[in-house]
Amino acid sequence: MRTALACPGHTGAPAGSRGIDEILAEARSRLRRLEPEEAHIAYRRGAPLVDIRPAAQRAANGEIPGALIVERNVLEWRFDPRSAARLPIAGRYDLPVIVFCQEGYTSSLAAAALQDLGLHRATDVAGGFAAWRLAGLPAFGPADVYASLRASGGAASAVRIH
Repeated sequence: MRTALACPGHTGAPAGSRGIDEILAEARSRLRRLEPEEAHIAYRRGAPLVDIRPAAQRAANGEIPGALIVERNVLEWRFDPRSAARLPIAGRYDLPVIVFCQEGYTSSLAAAALQDLGLHRATDVAGGFAAWRLAGLPAFGPADVYASLRASGGAASAVRIH
C-alpha cells in the first residue's frame, strides 16, 4: 500500500478515498485502449475521434484533421444519449467513441466516464496526441501566431534565430 506524501497540515487520506494512480488504473482496466495507428484506422472507418484538450493545448501542440472538439468539461453532456445537450451523433449506446488528450491520462478517465454513461465501446488513444504525432499520423499545427506578421512584413519578420 502506498503512503501519502508529507504535506503541511496533511493528516492522512480520508477513509475510503483513492489516489489518482488507483483511479486511473481502475479506469484503464475497463478500456481496450488503442494505439495511435489503431485509432486512425477506426476513425477512417467511422468512429468519432474526440479531442478533449483545452484550446490553449490545441493551439500550442496542433490538432488532428476531422477530430471533434469537445472539451473535457462538457464531454458527458455531449455524448449521453439521454442528454438534451447531446451531439447529433450521440444518440446510441454502441457508438465507438475514441477520446484523446495530450498524453493519454485525462482521456482514460474521460473514456471510463463515457462507459459509466453506458457507451460501452468508448476508449482512448494510448499516449494521446503526442503519440499520434510521433507515429506520423495526420496532424496540423501548432498554430504559428507570427505567420501573418511575417507575411505582411510586420515586426516579427525581423526575428532571426541562429
